[in-house]
Amino acid sequence: MRFDILTIFPHIFDSYFQESILRIAQEKQKIEIHVHDIRAYTKNKHKKTDDIPYGGGPGMVMMVQPIYDCLKAIPRLEKPRVIMFDPGGSEYTQVHAKHYGEQYDQIILLCGRYEGFDERVYNLVDERISIGKYVLSGGEIPAMIVTETVTRLLPGVLGHIESTHDETFSGSLDYVEHPQYTRPENFTTESEEQWTVPPVLLSGNHAEIEKWRKEHPKQ
Repeated sequence: MRFDILTIFPHIFDSYFQESILRIAQEKQKIEIHVHDIRAYTKNKHKKTDDIPYGGGPGMVMMVQPIYDCLKAIPRLEKPRVIMFDPGGSEYTQVHAKHYGEQYDQIILLCGRYEGFDERVYNLVDERISIGKYVLSGGEIPAMIVTETVTRLLPGVLGHIESTHDETFSGSLDYVEHPQYTRPENFTTESEEQWTVPPVLLSGNHAEIEKWRKEHPKQ
């Protein structure tokens, strides 16, 4: 899987993509991540990627020309998908992550800033998505979210395939994982309160454990 991310702040990604699962996935050559600076494709001496909107109004709008040229310069694999982060897009879910990993070999993510995009930029994308009903300053954090959620579902990325089978939201969107415990078996707080592991989890009876887990979704 190849990820291409278009942004005016490419260094935002430097640390995140070099840690944990994403670093390991790149080392295993399961994914490639390429971050493209939209400013490199401007045609003005000040490297501007935005301008005031025609007709007036607050804020600045990202221009179509540098985005168009940046997209055109990206090598395309056999099955690419160009995605824009946009408040009016469909809400991103685990279903999207699974679909992208199964249907495409290249995800191209367009990160906006300011008041959004020139309307003509919408002609350049295949899909618009939103990660939630709140406001961020740009699409860089959503790009990190999509990159990680798709990557961790790719075959061979995680250590144990079971790691993704019973995860929250992997089946029904309403499914939430069961509570989980590890050592110590008994923990005492400062107020001498005893926090203990449910006895069934220590029983070794896998049928009863599975039953308990289904009957006790995480609160």
